[in-house]
Order: sequence, then C-alpha cells, then structure tokens
Amino acid sequence: MADVMNVGVNLEAFSQAINAIQALRSSVTRVFDSLKDGMKNKETLEGREKAFITEFQDNLQAVNRDLNELERLSTLVGRPSESHPLHNSGLLSLDPVQDKTPLYSQLLQAYKWSNKLQYHAGLASSLLNQQSLKRSANQMGASAKRRPKVQPSTLALPPQYVDDVISRVGRMFPDVSIELFRPNGTSAVLLVTLGKVLKATVVMRSLFIDRTIVRGYSENVYTEDGKLDIWSKSNYQVFQKVTDHATTALLHYQLPQMPDVVVRSFMTWLRSYVKLFQTPCQRCGKFLQEGLPPTWRDFRTLEAFHDTCRQ
Repeated sequence: MADVMNVGVNLEAFSQAINAIQALRSSVTRVFDSLKDGMKNKETLEGREKAFITEFQDNLQAVNRDLNELERLSTLVGRPSESHPLHNSGLLSLDPVQDKTPLYSQLLQAYKWSNKLQYHAGLASSLLNQQSLKRSANQMGASAKRRPKVQPSTLALPPQYVDDVISRVGRMFPDVSIELFRPNGTSAVLLVTLGKVLKATVVMRSLFIDRTIVRGYSENVYTEDGKLDIWSKSNYQVFQKVTDHATTALLHYQLPQMPDVVVRSFMTWLRSYVKLFQTPCQRCGKFLQEGLPPTWRDFRTLEAFHDTCRQ
C-alpha cells in the first residue's frame, strides 16, 4: 500500500475502492438480470428451477464478496485533512442540519446585499453632489444668477448625447454591429451583434447599463409581436454562462461620474468574446472543459479562462 499523502487520504486504496464500487454495481446488475430473464429453457421444469436457483445463488455470493471487499477498502482510505480553503466561513457549509441553520447561504445573501447597498450608495452620493442644496432660501436672489448650470445626472442625459456616445463606440469596433431601439420613450435598448458568434441585448437607462442578456447568433431575439426580447434566457448553457459573466462585468465597470467611459469599457470587454470558440484557456490550455469553452474574460487583460480555472 502507498503511504498516506499530506491530504490524509490513501490514494491507492481510494482507487481500489472505486474499482470495488464498479464491481459491486456489476454484480448487482447481474442479480437483477437473472431475475428479469427468469428460468431459461430446459427439458424439464425441475431442470429449469435448479439452474435458476444455482445461478441466482452464485450472483448473490458475488454481491456479498464485492460488498465485503468494499468495506475492507473503506477502512484503508483514511480521512481528509481538516484544513479548509475557505477558513472559518467554509465550515458553515459543512453543517449537518443545513435546513435548520442555513448560515452559509445567509452569509452569501448578505454579501450580495452588501455589494448592492454599496453600489446604490455611490449613485445616491453622486446625485446629491450634483445638486445645489441650501439650508435657507435667504441666499436666493442675485447669487442664483451667478450659480453655474447643474450638469445633467447619469440618469437624465438627453437622448442625443446617448446616441452620440453609442455611435462613437460603434465606430471604435468595426466588427461589432450595434442597433439602437427606444421601445419605451427615452430608454435605450442595444442589440449588439458580435461577428457570427453571439447577440447581446443591452438594456440601458440613459447611459447606465441596467442588464444584459447574451444569446447565440442563430437564436431569435424578438418576441412573437416583433418587439425586442429583453427577458428570455438563451437556450444554450455556454451563453447563459456568458450572460452571468456580463452581469458581473456590469458591477465591475462602475464610474457614475463618467458613464461614457463605462459604456466603452463594457463594450471592449464584450468584444473579447469574438473568438469565444477559438481561444484556449490561459491556465489549462484546453479548448473545452466539461463540454464548455473558456467563458470567463479577465476584466483587465481580457484573457480567456474556464469558469473553474479563473479561481
């Protein structure tokens, strides 16, 4: 037997235990197959019963033998070390009564709400800083004429300015096609076509990107009444992954004081998917992992990684 590794598990015994499990499954399958086939054709009824009982007993003995071998190997496998990469928070997910004390899931939910609160607080701070608030109305008058004009906030930019920013972004990337729609007044919806790889529906409020849905190039992006579909997810898992990563990118590229820079940065990141199925992972060097290409793009270097390799 091989020595126990640092992780506290006998790897050779572990490999043998896997083989024992496969042998046990095969022997159990033979038992059910014999029951399914029943008594085979013999000259006499007594001969058929005797052959069936003999075969059934042999199969049960094989199951018993394989089960004993698996129990023997289970004692040799050993126990894993007690160190956890998540430190103290990782121990919460090991609670045996998780339904009664869901501390780990509550911790993740609190983390999400904390990020959302920080984001909305930043927006509120930028909006309040752009307003000229006074404690008294006595200072109004002549000074009000000299007061500089308040610049439009991120959520109240004129449509012409938004159209100009989108057109400049479209000229920056010749291989990206951007169509602008205004289905509900001044709010803009972009249909971004990236080569022949994907189509992204970008919902905006002024220059603030609200949400993004990525679908395959051949998928339908319109509803039955001919309007742009801004809710339905893609039918393919690879583009569902890209949609999740795009949502993460929206949280990363946040600069309320310069919304046009945010739009250019996000479009630059989205353009990095033009070779989604042609670029290998920068860590493992493989094109596919669990049937999926590297769907993650680094926010700074735009390098491609599998979802598990980026951690």
